[in-house]
Amino acid sequence: MADNRFDDIRPYYDSEIPAAMQRIAEYPMLTAVSEWLFPGRPVSVLREQIRSITSTAQLHSQVMYPIIQQIIKRSMTQFTYSGAEHLLTNKGMLFVSNHRDIVLDSFLQQLVIYENRFPVAEISFGSNLMKSQFFVDLGKSNKMYRVERKSEDLRKFLKDSIHLSEYIRHLLTEGESIWIAQRNGRTKDGNDLTDKGLLKMFSMSGSKDSVASFEALHIVPVAISYELEPCDLFKAREVYLSRNGKKYNKAPGEDEHSIITGIMQPKGHVHIHLCKAVSGEDLVPFAHMSGTDFLIALADLIDERIYSGYKLYGTNFAAHDKLHGSERFAAKYTTDDLRFLDERLQQLYRLTDHEDDILTSIFLGIYANPVDNCFQEP
Repeated sequence: MADNRFDDIRPYYDSEIPAAMQRIAEYPMLTAVSEWLFPGRPVSVLREQIRSITSTAQLHSQVMYPIIQQIIKRSMTQFTYSGAEHLLTNKGMLFVSNHRDIVLDSFLQQLVIYENRFPVAEISFGSNLMKSQFFVDLGKSNKMYRVERKSEDLRKFLKDSIHLSEYIRHLLTEGESIWIAQRNGRTKDGNDLTDKGLLKMFSMSGSKDSVASFEALHIVPVAISYELEPCDLFKAREVYLSRNGKKYNKAPGEDEHSIITGIMQPKGHVHIHLCKAVSGEDLVPFAHMSGTDFLIALADLIDERIYSGYKLYGTNFAAHDKLHGSERFAAKYTTDDLRFLDERLQQLYRLTDHEDDILTSIFLGIYANPVDNCFQEP
């Protein structure tokens, strides 16, 4: 008998793919997407290609892999990766990644896995993004599983967390890999921090032996670094409008707009580093700690590995010096890097109709904070 415990959050089975492909092929936005990805080629070519897909594996090899290659070609000067030697053979891996772009972080990770001939991972996808049938179909066809965003109903949130934890551990036990962001939502200020609540969720389906419970997850921290931060202006604006404890309310369609902007916006050089997996030996020093202290120590360990996997660019060092009024890293950036930051700031001032030191420091922090994290004192 099929295991239907997770039907509410799982991706599509292959049997559900053909119907989803027919719906995706009819979506109006596909015209604009095709024109940007494949200029000069009729959109009918992409539509017919999508209609012919009958499995997730076929979708990845015949549609998604070429699309990701086109995104790299059209929006990046270079895409590189390192750390493939840390992929674990014959084991499901839990990739815990810093999160800068809604879809590209995970899609590029899938590319790395695919090119190294490992089975692609299932990807977390926030329930807030599954509002239209198109995004439901696109996500669930691409091995995305639904993650409920935090609810004010604490009882429901606890139930959802246990359910998700059981799903993740079930997949890993079956040898399937998982990609999940280190926190709820994208990092808006460039300061990547692993949410202890996420680790608590992982533990809900494990044993009371914390070392054994987390060792079985095969956590592989992942660091993704963008030379030009996706949606940097939108992120700075959101942080600015949310300051002083004010709640930022997204406009209808804002998430979808961020997805498209993140894909199309120039990103310069993008790099992914797969960090060394968290082993039982890494966890033994935390064994004597209380539950909360154990999670804090583990979060710090994941953060340290992500920071060590950063690739810092001239934009990061230039922003750090501008923010602090120094020339500490002057040898690591160019006048073009400074010019880029100045031009983006002017665009930000027009977007927000504000120009003050707080807004400026928020924007520069998006690029500068990774430098502080990378060079922090042990």
